[in-house]
Amino acid sequence: MKNAFFRAAAVCALFLIPAVAEAAGGFATANVNMRSGPSTRYPAVTVIPAGESVEIHGCLADLPWCDVSFYGGRGWVAGRYVQAVYRSNRVYLEPEYYRPLGIPTVVFQFDRYWDRNYRGRDFYRDRDRWRRGPDWAEERDRRDWQRQRAWDRREWERRQVSEERREWDRDRDDAQWDEFDANYRGVRRREGERQLRDAGRDEIRRVPECDFNGVSCEND
Repeated sequence: MKNAFFRAAAVCALFLIPAVAEAAGGFATANVNMRSGPSTRYPAVTVIPAGESVEIHGCLADLPWCDVSFYGGRGWVAGRYVQAVYRSNRVYLEPEYYRPLGIPTVVFQFDRYWDRNYRGRDFYRDRDRWRRGPDWAEERDRRDWQRQRAWDRREWERRQVSEERREWDRDRDDAQWDEFDANYRGVRRREGERQLRDAGRDEIRRVPECDFNGVSCEND
C-alpha cells in the first residue's frame, strides 16, 4: 500500500514538473545575418561570425530556416549556414536531421515572436508593415518608390514648364522693351528732325532780303 502511494506520488510529480525543452547546439559556417523572420527580406538583428556557437530552438517544416539564439539575441538563420554534429559528422540543418538532433519543427508566429524579442528594436515600430510578410513589404516599398519617382517626374516637368514660361516671359518683355525703345528712339529722332527743320526755317526767315553797303533793307 505504501509503495503504491509513492508510485502514485511520483507519477503526479512528473505531470506537475514543467517540461523543459533544451535547445540543440550548432555553429555558423559563415558570417551570416540573424534575421527577425524566416526570410532574407526581414530586418537583420545581428551578424553571427563564422564558427560561433548558436542554440537551435526549432526549424520550419516547409522552409530551411531555423530559430536560433546567439549571445542572448534571438532570430532566424537559413539552415544552409548552420551545422550541427550528428554521429561525429558535421551536417547542415536539413529536415532529415531534425528528429535525430532533437530539433522540433516550429511555426513562425509574427506578433508573439516580435513582441517577445524585438520591442526595443528600431524596426519594431514598423511591425504593421512587416506583419503581412516580407514579400508584401517589399512590394509596398516598390510601389512607394514608383509613386515617389512619378511625383519627382511630375515635379521636374512642372519646374521645367515654369522655367520655360519665365524664360518666354523674359523674352517677350525684352522684345516689348526693344520695340518700345525703338519706337521711342524713332519718336525722338523725328522730333529732332522736326526741330532742325523748324530751326532752319527760322534762320531762313531771319536772313535779310537785301543788304546795301552794310545796311539791311526790307521791301514793304
